[in-house]
Amino acid sequence: MEKDATENEAKGKAFRDNFAKEKGVKTSKTGLLYKVEKEGAGDAPKDSDTVVVNYKGTLIDGKEFDNSYTRGEPLSFRLDGVIPGWTEGLKNIKKGGKIKLVIPPDLAYGKTGVPGIPANSTLVFDVELLDIKPAAEGRCTAGSRRRCESRGRES
Repeated sequence: MEKDATENEAKGKAFRDNFAKEKGVKTSKTGLLYKVEKEGAGDAPKDSDTVVVNYKGTLIDGKEFDNSYTRGEPLSFRLDGVIPGWTEGLKNIKKGGKIKLVIPPDLAYGKTGVPGIPANSTLVFDVELLDIKPAAEGRCTAGSRRRCESRGRES
Protein backbone atom coordinates (compact mmCIF):
# COMPACT_ATOMS: atom_id res chain seq x y z
CA MET A 1 0.00 0.00 0.00
CA GLU A 2 2.73 2.43 0.98
CA LYS A 3 4.56 1.62 -2.27
CA ASP A 4 1.40 2.42 -4.25
CA ALA A 5 0.97 5.70 -2.36
CA THR A 6 4.58 6.68 -3.10
CA GLU A 7 4.14 5.73 -6.75
CA ASN A 8 0.88 7.70 -6.96
CA GLU A 9 2.64 10.72 -5.52
CA ALA A 10 5.48 10.54 -8.07
CA LYS A 11 3.17 9.97 -11.05
CA GLY A 12 0.90 12.76 -9.83
CA LYS A 13 3.79 15.21 -9.63
CA ALA A 14 4.86 14.35 -13.18
CA PHE A 15 1.27 14.78 -14.40
CA ARG A 16 0.95 18.16 -12.65
CA ASP A 17 4.30 19.32 -14.04
CA ASN A 18 3.16 18.48 -17.58
CA PHE A 19 -0.28 20.05 -17.12
CA ALA A 20 1.33 23.24 -15.78
CA LYS A 21 3.06 23.71 -19.16
CA GLU A 22 -0.23 23.81 -21.10
CA LYS A 23 -1.44 27.15 -22.42
CA GLY A 24 -3.76 28.98 -20.05
CA VAL A 25 -2.95 26.87 -16.98
CA LYS A 26 -2.39 28.73 -13.72
CA THR A 27 -0.88 27.44 -10.49
CA SER A 28 -1.99 28.85 -7.15
CA LYS A 29 0.20 29.35 -4.08
CA THR A 30 -1.23 26.13 -2.63
CA GLY A 31 -0.26 24.07 -5.68
CA LEU A 32 -3.73 23.86 -7.24
CA LEU A 33 -3.55 23.88 -11.02
CA TYR A 34 -6.49 25.17 -13.03
CA LYS A 35 -7.51 26.24 -16.48
CA VAL A 36 -10.53 28.50 -16.87
CA GLU A 37 -12.31 27.29 -19.99
CA LYS A 38 -15.21 29.74 -19.65
CA GLU A 39 -15.26 32.53 -17.06
CA GLY A 40 -19.02 32.87 -16.60
CA ALA A 41 -20.82 36.03 -15.48
CA GLY A 42 -21.60 37.82 -12.24
CA ASP A 43 -19.81 37.25 -8.97
CA ALA A 44 -17.56 34.34 -8.07
CA PRO A 45 -18.83 32.12 -5.23
CA LYS A 46 -17.83 32.74 -1.62
CA ASP A 47 -16.92 30.00 0.87
CA SER A 48 -20.33 30.22 2.55
CA ASP A 49 -22.33 30.05 -0.71
CA THR A 50 -24.01 26.94 -2.02
CA VAL A 51 -22.96 26.06 -5.55
CA VAL A 52 -24.68 23.82 -8.06
CA VAL A 53 -22.30 22.04 -10.42
CA ASN A 54 -22.01 19.39 -13.06
CA TYR A 55 -18.64 17.69 -13.11
CA LYS A 56 -16.56 14.71 -14.09
CA GLY A 57 -13.78 13.45 -11.83
CA THR A 58 -10.93 11.23 -12.99
CA LEU A 59 -7.62 9.93 -11.78
CA ILE A 60 -4.57 10.93 -13.82
CA ASP A 61 -4.80 7.70 -15.83
CA GLY A 62 -8.25 8.78 -17.03
CA LYS A 63 -10.15 6.34 -14.80
CA GLU A 64 -13.44 8.02 -13.96
CA PHE A 65 -14.52 7.86 -10.31
CA ASP A 66 -17.48 10.24 -10.37
CA ASN A 67 -19.66 11.97 -12.95
CA SER A 68 -22.77 14.04 -12.33
CA TYR A 69 -23.52 14.10 -16.06
CA THR A 70 -24.01 10.33 -16.22
CA ARG A 71 -26.09 10.41 -13.03
CA GLY A 72 -28.27 13.04 -14.68
CA GLU A 73 -28.25 15.17 -11.53
CA PRO A 74 -26.04 18.16 -10.71
CA LEU A 75 -24.51 18.28 -7.24
CA SER A 76 -25.38 21.08 -4.81
CA PHE A 77 -23.10 21.81 -1.84
CA ARG A 78 -21.78 24.55 0.36
CA LEU A 79 -18.43 25.59 -1.09
CA ASP A 80 -16.53 25.31 2.18
CA GLY A 81 -17.86 21.79 2.77
CA VAL A 82 -15.81 19.94 0.15
CA ILE A 83 -12.16 19.18 -0.51
CA PRO A 84 -9.92 22.27 -0.38
CA GLY A 85 -9.05 22.02 -4.10
CA TRP A 86 -12.71 22.53 -5.02
CA THR A 87 -13.21 25.33 -2.49
CA GLU A 88 -10.24 27.21 -3.89
CA GLY A 89 -10.70 26.33 -7.54
CA LEU A 90 -14.35 27.23 -7.99
CA LYS A 91 -13.67 30.78 -6.80
CA ASN A 92 -11.89 31.33 -10.13
CA ILE A 93 -15.11 31.16 -12.16
CA LYS A 94 -18.59 32.63 -12.03
CA LYS A 95 -22.08 31.32 -12.76
CA GLY A 96 -22.05 29.65 -16.16
CA GLY A 97 -18.28 29.17 -16.02
CA LYS A 98 -16.26 26.03 -16.73
CA ILE A 99 -12.92 25.07 -15.23
CA LYS A 100 -10.49 22.17 -15.27
CA LEU A 101 -8.96 21.51 -11.86
CA VAL A 102 -5.86 19.40 -11.29
CA ILE A 103 -5.77 18.88 -7.56
CA PRO A 104 -2.70 17.61 -5.70
CA PRO A 105 -3.27 15.04 -2.94
CA ASP A 106 -2.87 17.52 -0.08
CA LEU A 107 -5.84 19.52 -1.44
CA ALA A 108 -7.91 16.37 -2.02
CA TYR A 109 -7.94 13.11 -0.05
CA GLY A 110 -4.26 13.04 0.92
CA LYS A 111 -2.40 10.06 2.27
CA THR A 112 -5.51 8.09 3.17
CA GLY A 113 -7.61 8.30 0.01
CA VAL A 114 -11.27 7.23 -0.05
CA PRO A 115 -13.08 4.33 -1.74
CA GLY A 116 -12.33 4.56 -5.46
CA ILE A 117 -9.52 7.09 -4.95
CA PRO A 118 -6.18 5.64 -3.82
CA ALA A 119 -3.86 7.36 -1.34
CA ASN A 120 -1.80 10.29 -2.66
CA SER A 121 -3.86 10.60 -5.85
CA THR A 122 -3.83 13.71 -7.99
CA LEU A 123 -7.40 14.33 -9.12
CA VAL A 124 -8.66 15.88 -12.35
CA PHE A 125 -12.06 17.55 -12.45
CA ASP A 126 -13.94 19.21 -15.28
CA VAL A 127 -16.48 21.42 -13.54
CA GLU A 128 -19.35 23.55 -14.82
CA LEU A 129 -20.74 26.07 -12.31
CA LEU A 130 -24.50 26.10 -12.94
CA ASP A 131 -25.66 28.30 -10.07
CA ILE A 132 -24.59 30.11 -6.92
CA LYS A 133 -27.00 30.44 -4.00
CA PRO A 134 -26.44 32.95 -1.19
CA ALA A 135 -25.09 31.76 2.15
CA ALA A 136 -28.55 31.72 3.75
CA GLU A 137 -29.36 28.72 1.56
CA GLY A 138 -25.95 27.14 2.21
CA ARG A 139 -26.81 23.50 2.83
CA CYS A 140 -26.68 20.30 0.87
CA THR A 141 -29.95 19.53 -0.87
CA ALA A 142 -31.79 16.47 0.39
CA GLY A 143 -31.20 14.61 -2.87
CA SER A 144 -27.48 15.26 -2.82
CA ARG A 145 -26.76 15.17 0.92
CA ARG A 146 -25.02 11.77 0.90
CA ARG A 147 -22.75 12.69 -2.01
CA CYS A 148 -22.14 16.16 -0.60
CA GLU A 149 -21.18 14.86 2.82
CA SER A 150 -18.98 12.12 1.37
CA ARG A 151 -16.93 14.82 -0.33
CA GLY A 152 -16.79 17.02 2.75
CA ARG A 153 -13.71 17.61 4.79
CA GLU A 154 -13.29 15.47 7.84
CA SER A 155 -13.56 17.32 11.12
